[in-house]
Amino acid sequence: MSRKAPPKRAHKERFYPTVEQEEPLAQSFGCARFVYSNTLRFRTNAYYKDGISVSHSHAEKRLVLLKSEFPFLKEVLSVILQQILPD
Repeated sequence: MSRKAPPKRAHKERFYPTVEQEEPLAQSFGCARFVYSNTLRFRTNAYYKDGISVSHSHAEKRLVLLKSEFPFLKEVLSVILQQILPD
């Protein structure tokens, strides 16, 4: 006997940042987008050029190198950048 999965539900929330929150949020989103794109390009190149799959732990170690190469990444919370890697 198979059970039906419960229906998926979504909730929309609207966030109205204050003037003080707008700049740090925009900076965090921009850095997250940069790390995501850079890591995706790195993993894609590694797979197609060398035939290797980059592990999550290797991508996290590479984040340290990215931060030293691009100092603006140090200005945002590291948790934000770390969470982008598994995505």
